[in-house]
Amino acid sequence: MNLVNLLISLVSGAVGGNVAGAAMKDKSLGTAGNSAAGILGGGIGGLLLKLLGIGGGAAAAGSGLDLGAVISDVAGGGVGGAVLLAIIAMIKNSMAKKA
Repeated sequence: MNLVNLLISLVSGAVGGNVAGAAMKDKSLGTAGNSAAGILGGGIGGLLLKLLGIGGGAAAAGSGLDLGAVISDVAGGGVGGAVLLAIIAMIKNSMAKKA
């Protein structure tokens, strides 16, 4: 995964985290929390796609950026960001109920 692919995954993760926070108002961590969870999830999602051979990192390394690589990085980052936000919000809510 090169730097451009990583940046695409991180930015789309932040967007995915904020979209998920807006869609699930009860799970929202605020703009900063949604962005932070999304960035982390986007990085993890992009890395997992690369490890599975689905991500655009391998295709983009030799031939520059192509549309398929960008789309897979955006999708992996966005979904990873949204999923991690949901996981963190569920953990936060369950800890708040115990206290």
